[in-house]
Amino acid sequence: QVQLAESGGGLVQPGGSLRLSCTASGFTFSTYAMNWYRQAAGKERELVASISSGGITWYPDSMKGRFTISRDNAKNTVYLQMNSLKPEDTAVYYCKAIYGRYGYWGQGTQVTVSS
Repeated sequence: QVQLAESGGGLVQPGGSLRLSCTASGFTFSTYAMNWYRQAAGKERELVASISSGGITWYPDSMKGRFTISRDNAKNTVYLQMNSLKPEDTAVYYCKAIYGRYGYWGQGTQVTVSS
């Protein structure tokens, strides 16, 4: 049974940092690319960061500089380090595992940036 469990979300003040985790089970994690997405209220889901099975990272231009994706295949976990958070980063953050045309989503974790 495939499972992706995000954690690490919460309430943080502007300028603060959070590290999200996504722990996988039920598939061969090391062979899958992993993405982080986010969806703010009333907006479409957008890609935040991507990491290949080999560890190559990619970020949309709008996400470069404050977000860092990494993975630990020994722990079946992908991370998203978020720094200098802004109120507009408030969203539900999701991880997704991708292998060819196959994809699995986590249930999401809420990140709220507010003073």
